Amino acid sequence: MKALINLVEKVKPHFEKGGRFEKLHRTFEAFETFLYVKGDVTRSGTHIRDAIDMKRTMVHVIIALIPPLLFGIWNVGFQHFQATGEEATFMDQVVFGLIKVLPIIIVSYVSGLAVEFIFASTRNHEVNEGFLVSGMLIPLVIPVTTPLWMVAVATIFAVIIGKEVFGGTGMNILNPALLARAFLFFAYPSYLSGEVWIYTGLEDGQQLVDGFSGATALAVMAIGEGTMPSDFDMFFGFIPGSIGETSTFAILLGAIVLVATGVGSFRIMASVFLGGLFMGLMLNLLAVNEFMALPAYKHLIMGGFAFGAVYMATDPVSASQTGIGKYIYGAMIGILTVLIRVLNPAYPEGMMLAILFMNVFSPLIDYYVVEAQSKKRQKRIEKIRLQTQA
Repeated sequence: MKALINLVEKVKPHFEKGGRFEKLHRTFEAFETFLYVKGDVTRSGTHIRDAIDMKRTMVHVIIALIPPLLFGIWNVGFQHFQATGEEATFMDQVVFGLIKVLPIIIVSYVSGLAVEFIFASTRNHEVNEGFLVSGMLIPLVIPVTTPLWMVAVATIFAVIIGKEVFGGTGMNILNPALLARAFLFFAYPSYLSGEVWIYTGLEDGQQLVDGFSGATALAVMAIGEGTMPSDFDMFFGFIPGSIGETSTFAILLGAIVLVATGVGSFRIMASVFLGGLFMGLMLNLLAVNEFMALPAYKHLIMGGFAFGAVYMATDPVSASQTGIGKYIYGAMIGILTVLIRVLNPAYPEGMMLAILFMNVFSPLIDYYVVEAQSKKRQKRIEKIRLQTQA
């Protein structure tokens, strides 16, 4: 570590004011702070220091994303070899999945960080660690068959429109990763239509599998055709779908990490699941069609419900900040997700739209919660004052 610090300090003057690479100062600073925590100290004023900072927060989220990421890599290979009917070992499946998933992750990080560095250099502000998480979330919420150029375009769109126009990390009102998915969903709907097309390569100039379609559970439910996967397969994730969204079990492992470290809000997670379950049960009472008759608990293990509840809805920037507001915010996401799925099958993945919609309303929720609490305190103070006078 000492050798690394010495190397960084040796080249640092070239990136400072007056150096040959002065314009790349913020880019160098980003890499420096990524490698180790700088020895900055407070020179004046009163400050409160905490053991947690943005870097540690982002690292905890990345650790929590490891279970769905690793499972997603394996599942890509598993679905591929299941489609072709070829025999394959566990390592064959992992290697195939890694070859397909790794380029998407690289493109996401390279394109997103390039935009971050450009804006940081232009505005002369620090490059924050926020994109470390967004750069991983974006690949996990899209199908593995998404072309790399689409991944780059969606990522650039999300960083510019979702973050930088509002002032950068900590100022965005929408979740950047979900904004990237929404961009792909509406700009290129055929790639995120609820089916996962598996291209298996060429042999003597001919496709091994022509037009194989692995319909997701949501697609089966929406179009009313095909066989619904078992609850076991949906919970553990042995189904087609976006890279990191299929395994509810792996996602719950990540949820334990987020709650244990205090990074993710248990209030939001729990209320999303309870809200979705409540709306599913209400629709079961009506059950005027097969969609409404679907057991309520199935909504919680289908599509991106669990992934959205754990990783997207809990975004500390775009979510509600007040205690009561978190319950309202989460419950509304769960309710709206099931409503969109059932009442508008054209958008089977209602979680994406529900979170983005509630991102916009989260400040309003917090405003009325704070106003209600202020009025309650004022009434209590007035009551005490009257009792004192009496």
